Amino acid sequence: MAKPQRLIENPILRGFNPDPSILRVGDDYYIATSTFEWFPGVQIHHSKDLVHWRLLTRPLSRASQLDMLGNPDSGGIWAPQLSYHNGLFYLIYTDVKTWGVGEAFKDTHNYLVTAPGILGPWSEPIHLNSSGFDPSLFHDTDGRKWFLNMVWDHRQGKNPFAGILLQELDPATQKLVGPVTNIFTGTPIRVTEGPHLYKKDGYYYLVTAEGGTTYQHAVTIARSRTITGPYEVHPDNPLLTAHGRPELALQKAGHGSLVQTQSGEWYLAHLCGRPLEPLGRCNLGRETALQKLEWNDGDWPRLAGGGNAPHVEVPAPDLPAHPFQPDHERDDFDEPTLGLHWQTVRSPFDESWLSLTKRPGYLRLYGRESFLSRHRQSLVGRRLQAHHAEAETCLEFEPEHFQHLAGLAAYYNTRNWVYLRVSRDETLGKSLNILVCDNGKYSEALKSDLGIEGAVRVYLKVIFERETFRFTYATEPGAWQEIGPRFEAGKLSDDYCSGLSFTGTFIALCAQDLSGTRQHADFDYFRYREDN
Repeated sequence: MAKPQRLIENPILRGFNPDPSILRVGDDYYIATSTFEWFPGVQIHHSKDLVHWRLLTRPLSRASQLDMLGNPDSGGIWAPQLSYHNGLFYLIYTDVKTWGVGEAFKDTHNYLVTAPGILGPWSEPIHLNSSGFDPSLFHDTDGRKWFLNMVWDHRQGKNPFAGILLQELDPATQKLVGPVTNIFTGTPIRVTEGPHLYKKDGYYYLVTAEGGTTYQHAVTIARSRTITGPYEVHPDNPLLTAHGRPELALQKAGHGSLVQTQSGEWYLAHLCGRPLEPLGRCNLGRETALQKLEWNDGDWPRLAGGGNAPHVEVPAPDLPAHPFQPDHERDDFDEPTLGLHWQTVRSPFDESWLSLTKRPGYLRLYGRESFLSRHRQSLVGRRLQAHHAEAETCLEFEPEHFQHLAGLAAYYNTRNWVYLRVSRDETLGKSLNILVCDNGKYSEALKSDLGIEGAVRVYLKVIFERETFRFTYATEPGAWQEIGPRFEAGKLSDDYCSGLSFTGTFIALCAQDLSGTRQHADFDYFRYREDN
């Protein structure tokens, strides 16, 4: 009897893992994805079989590598690219300092870091250029190295996505040298970005993202006999898109990169989104999927099975199965460092505001700036990675007045969040309310605070039920009570938040001290569970 075909179940990286750069080194596969304003920067996942994946590391873990204080929402790390050559890993990334819908200028600084192993140590960054974003590095077979990025044209009447620039990188000095050549100005799909170069059968293949990173997104591919072009576009371009097919489970398919297995099979990694309703809002953000390619010698690559639509189930390569241990649902904060799933906004972890040692077994946050701040928030969060999930925590916090706040939040960015907070009311004493920021408009979900004076420990929970989410609380273990209305999960999405944002929903523990006295809050545990 024939062995049943194993399948890759898409998306392979769930919940805010966009712009995948896939790489194989020996028997190991890695995917680097964008992290935007979340610190540490760049997520790298690892697999042995392309079916099972685990979060492995975030290489940009020092402020000297990535200083994002003041960066705008959805600024920071855009489209990192991971490569490997002669025993050295190369990571190229953009730190976006200025950008905005309809704004003429973008300040986009491109850097290089290297490491002898995927876990580091990663070097201090070298600035390469700032002419555009989505950089990548190509190691040619003759030993030369080539740097690519899209170029941004701010001038009126010009196409702002002005093409793909190519320049040589001197490996000795790690500086760009020689002429800058615009090798590809795109197709009629437009919005040309995300370049990756590959060499096969005497051709240079240029893979780009086009269509913009929403429902028109696509993967475009072109090729040339010489690296500087001219590049001929695939006769059946785009290679991949979900555009015009609202019935597909995977939407926004685009921004691809390629990998070849040990046995010569080819796969395309790409971003995608899973809307709550057809062509609706994707509160999990943009995720990563894999598609199998058929790529005969001298021919163009095509999706296995024909067409250019992304599939949820894809044939897996003939590699030994390599599952990983599942993540623990509960974090009791007993370790000296935070678990890998935690990230902060813009600021590195720092004992001055986040401590696991001041009170062993607790996460202590010292209150700092408000949710509106682009500088120093005391917030630590983890991705929402399923449409049905819940998270809970236990908080010990003694606010002295209304400017002391701490609690549990469903957070998208500085202008979009819902926050079950503990504070102090002049009449009620310690109290609860739900604070809401909806595209910058502030409100409070309860007409008046709910008093919980005398409660030393307060249990807080958020429950996501696909289209909606809600909060519950308890002052005794297990005695949960619902608080406030149900909220629209889709409002915490790229599609809702000002129309063009790039991250996803986080569940966050946080503390604010708006008086500047750094009142602390202690969190005993955090539990995250998915129910798909």
